[in-house]
Amino acid sequence: MSWLKKLQDRWEVKSIWQVIIILIVFACTGFTVMFLKQPLYDLAGITENTSPWVKVPYYLLTILPVYQLVLLAYGFIFGQFRFFWAFEKRMLNHIGRLFVKNKQVS
Repeated sequence: MSWLKKLQDRWEVKSIWQVIIILIVFACTGFTVMFLKQPLYDLAGITENTSPWVKVPYYLLTILPVYQLVLLAYGFIFGQFRFFWAFEKRMLNHIGRLFVKNKQVS
């Protein structure tokens, strides 16, 4: 079984072409966010010398949500919004369960 077929089965999509389009959306999103990261850092005054204690929280609070929005935008442009909307909901649900699980352990 090819890796594209495995992705098709895992993502429950109808065709290999849909898998390819989804992979293109992920690639476009990654490139776009890569180019947006530095201007967002510049806007906040973050430089190479900025402490990781500042960079990491800023990244988590700004860049990751931007990634999610760009992913949905490209998903819409490439006609895969429904897939990526479901993908986002599953991811947010998973993150929510992690927080609840960690809260119960504390």
